[in-house]
Amino acid sequence: MGCVHAKCCSRYSSPSVGGSRDYRELGPYCAQRKHILTQSSLQVVPVPSHNFTLEYSVLTQRGYYPDSPEKENQDSFCIRTQFQGNPSVHFFGVYDGHGEFGAHCSNYVKDTLVENMSTDFALLEDPVKAYTSAFLTTNDDLHKDEIDDSMSGTTAITVLVIGDTLYVANVGDSRAVLAVKDGDRVVAEDLSTDQTPFRRDEYERVKLCGARVLSVDQLEGHKDPDIQNWGDEESQGDDPPRLWVQHEMFPGAAFTRSVGDKLAETIGVIAIPEVSTVRLTPNHLFFVVASDGVFEFLSSQTVVEMAASYSDPRDACAAIAGESYKLWLEHEGRTDDITIIIVQIKGLSSGKSGRGSGEINVSTVTRTKSKRVKGASEMSATIGLDVYRSVRNGFSDVQSCPPHVVSTKSPAIVVPSPACQTPVDLAAGRVTGLRCIILAAEGRFSSVLNLLLIQVSCYLTIQKHFKWPCTSTLQI
Repeated sequence: MGCVHAKCCSRYSSPSVGGSRDYRELGPYCAQRKHILTQSSLQVVPVPSHNFTLEYSVLTQRGYYPDSPEKENQDSFCIRTQFQGNPSVHFFGVYDGHGEFGAHCSNYVKDTLVENMSTDFALLEDPVKAYTSAFLTTNDDLHKDEIDDSMSGTTAITVLVIGDTLYVANVGDSRAVLAVKDGDRVVAEDLSTDQTPFRRDEYERVKLCGARVLSVDQLEGHKDPDIQNWGDEESQGDDPPRLWVQHEMFPGAAFTRSVGDKLAETIGVIAIPEVSTVRLTPNHLFFVVASDGVFEFLSSQTVVEMAASYSDPRDACAAIAGESYKLWLEHEGRTDDITIIIVQIKGLSSGKSGRGSGEINVSTVTRTKSKRVKGASEMSATIGLDVYRSVRNGFSDVQSCPPHVVSTKSPAIVVPSPACQTPVDLAAGRVTGLRCIILAAEGRFSSVLNLLLIQVSCYLTIQKHFKWPCTSTLQI
């Protein structure tokens, strides 16, 4: 994820209110209705403190980059059940690496963050403080590691389930979404807010830290750099505002928070998470934790509606990943890495929950905000840096009980991928100077190809039309 792209919800509109589309019609995912792509066992874990269960599945798909067909998947994920030996505490996280060593960063953070949290025995007393301490400690650990994170790093979206409460910690632009039953409809409720310069509060914070915020067009002189208003991600995602060191042409970060990115820290990129909490009710059906590769062309509402069309989360993961992959190819001729976790909430009774449906409290070190409301920052950059340096927890040498850990190295199956596509004609778009360098690093070259859905049933069709014998792995 070298940069933030638009979450172009308008490109793929969801059904109108009152309507309901059956997303099982999208392809072979519905032909037999039983995890055709995933071929993995359904994971079920109890939450005995509140007498309900969680059924979950995870899927990660390596992206397709025409100029780097062998580029590895920079996404990673971590699922740990019975956290700290507690049968009612479970952890789900997705990490989206970026930069030359992004895969190393995301894999390091997925292991280190959960270990730092598991050794903090104040976790259950103050989850928000423990979360913040773990992120900052992990960031310091990555800086000290042999991995070169000067211009590489990772975003992180994580959900900690403690009994009937979700604690969602976000650094970057991946996303967690909760599905809420509202009458005969299922409504998406975002549990995180993308941290980019599009947000006025984040923009003002990094400016105070010395960042120069410009789009590539502005940096190259094609647009007025004094116009510091870029609209929203849906309309301006192809050339988003980025963070630059004064008088330099790096690092060009389109995010304002991450783990790693040591150089970008000098201009305000921080590892302090925004943490939201929500008390679960019987109206909460499931939650989705996914990298921004899923949400580039699918809105949160569309993802939730698609997931709700499947009783089995394995089928839902496969369908959403396949549709995301298809839309990436249709619109950009390449794809981002795609990772999605779907966790279904089963059997939660109304007597165990004390708050109304959909009530979310957001508690962060830096700010308190409502979902997707752009407002002024409630903390100066100086205070933010002070918190960054000072928030730490001590760690015990006592080891927790062995948890159940889902590995990202699980068996993979093969799906067709246009990995042998010929180089894309750069003249199709205005790609000059610095833009060419950045787009090359991100694999964002445009393509005139409008490709068919990459699915098992389409394999022969794709071979016939494009002569692509190559494959890519779909890791479960």
